[in-house]
Amino acid sequence: MPPSASAEAVVRDYYDALRDGDPLPPYFSDADSTVKFGISESLFGGDDVAAALEAQTETTEKWVVESQGLAVTDRGGFATFADEVTMAWTETATGDRHRFDSRWSGTLVERDGADDPRANAWQFVAMHVSAPREL
Repeated sequence: MPPSASAEAVVRDYYDALRDGDPLPPYFSDADSTVKFGISESLFGGDDVAAALEAQTETTEKWVVESQGLAVTDRGGFATFADEVTMAWTETATGDRHRFDSRWSGTLVERDGADDPRANAWQFVAMHVSAPREL
């Protein structure tokens, strides 16, 4: 995720990282106010979000993430996004396959810390993933 990447490029890169099994916590702010709502989970705070994403990466594989119409609006220092996403994955312990037609939305902020190697990179501070049925 290069520092000059646009908010849209970071969202798309996040989708790629999910598919590839790459670390996901760097895409999220570590702030206490960071939130992530999944199909059947609610996470509050950067530490809880990071822990859940690490566990997800360790226990799932063969991700499909197909964007149906990503819309990103850069609002100068923060950005909003919305998308309809077909997503699927396999649980490594059981081999169970899950598939959802889902809706994603959220907010990203642009980091500008000079000491941070991710300076000027966008990070999620809020993400909401929903589907018409529970997991």
